[in-house]
Amino acid sequence: MYRKHPELLLNLGSCLAVGAIIAIVTFLLMRERASVEQGAIRSAGNIVKLIETDIVRNVELYDLSLQSLIWAVQHPELLGIPAPMRQQVLFNQAFGSTVRGDILWLDQDGKVVADSASTTPRTASFAENPIFQEHRRNPDTGLVISPPFKARYGDPHWLVSFSRRIDGADGKFAGVAIGAMRLSHFNDMFKRLDVGHDSSINLMNVEGRLLARNATEPSVQRNEQIGDSFASRPNFRRLLAEGNGSFTASSADDGQLRLYTFARVQGLPLVLVVTQSVSEVYGAWKRTAILVSTATAVLCIGILWLSQMLGRELKRRRSAERSLEELAATDSLTGLANRRQLDQTLRREWARAQRTQRPVAVLMIDVDHFRGFNQRHGHHGGDEALRRVAGAIAASLLRPTDLAARYGGEEFVAVLPDTVLVGALILAERIRLNVRALPPYGADERSVTVSIGIGVYEPGCAMGLAELMAKADEALYRAKSNGRDRVEAPA
Repeated sequence: MYRKHPELLLNLGSCLAVGAIIAIVTFLLMRERASVEQGAIRSAGNIVKLIETDIVRNVELYDLSLQSLIWAVQHPELLGIPAPMRQQVLFNQAFGSTVRGDILWLDQDGKVVADSASTTPRTASFAENPIFQEHRRNPDTGLVISPPFKARYGDPHWLVSFSRRIDGADGKFAGVAIGAMRLSHFNDMFKRLDVGHDSSINLMNVEGRLLARNATEPSVQRNEQIGDSFASRPNFRRLLAEGNGSFTASSADDGQLRLYTFARVQGLPLVLVVTQSVSEVYGAWKRTAILVSTATAVLCIGILWLSQMLGRELKRRRSAERSLEELAATDSLTGLANRRQLDQTLRREWARAQRTQRPVAVLMIDVDHFRGFNQRHGHHGGDEALRRVAGAIAASLLRPTDLAARYGGEEFVAVLPDTVLVGALILAERIRLNVRALPPYGADERSVTVSIGIGVYEPGCAMGLAELMAKADEALYRAKSNGRDRVEAPA
């Protein structure tokens, strides 16, 4: 089929090529997309690790300061030194800075005994504070980190506290060492880290309270504040359950897809979350994908269009070649097969008859008194008569395997495969009558007539193709000798 229709093979090949190009480009784009996603996750993960390290360091410093205060409190001999020197012993002066916050020593009744902010402690009582009460009840609480709060005594910033229980020499409750850290410290640090447009860095405790945030998300900046709870949100529950990692999900704020990269701060009830806008993460990739997809589409369309044009030209060429073949095999005057095609058909049908042991018949047809007709009507009239006779012969052959050809001059031949003598006689008589029924030409009283001789090959006969033609020619000669306008069978 493809040999007869090469344009089909061309179209199939071009379609396969286009499919391969699309598959390769799609694979490369998806691989690049995965690479972009992994790069964004790595970048966010590095930010999380950096912040986690800073948080752990700050918590460790606070804890060391609290433990140092507890050690000093548990050595009464140090408390008798002058107040300025005692202040140096009790408190690390780095925590006297307003950037970090204050450290307090509370006695067993919740009153402030010593204050890192001043040698004269503030007048305040924390007896009703839930954390103070928890330390008094439970000797094994260890380091406690509070939810975010605002101080009752003038500090407008959000803070979290770190506290440890102080035990006396007898092991009984002797007070609490507590330090407050301003969350603005983390906000300032977050602002120095660029996570892209419409993204955020979040620090929360395991209860879902927001402790610190730097956000470029407009909806977040408008609606969410430090201290708000995220505990009921599906995304928070998921990241709390998984501990660390990343996932893509819709934000509860605006419904936009975001990439969440998160980690539980080592050894602390804190969670760090970096959210990135998916449209921001894949923005550059999308622009590249659009450009590459457009170029690929243009290329594929061009390939298909060129294939169609080339296929059309191949079809046109094949049609022209077929027309040339038909012209080369057709008699230009009568439209019947010419002598060349006749010879090919005779050899082919003779070989088939020999191979299949089937009969084949040949009709030799000659127009009667054609020389005189030509003299009366000229060559133009003779040509018209031959065309009419050829039309009558062609109309008489009903099977597609039968062939009518012009043998030369006013002679015609009909090749009839799988035809015995009786069938050949019937067909020859039909041809003779059809020719006789043609209308007269010019002033003639009647139309032209034909004489027909039949040659038949029967399986088992010792006969060659030349002998078959000779027998048909002999029969034709007898038909003309016996008065013309008749059919003669082989002798």
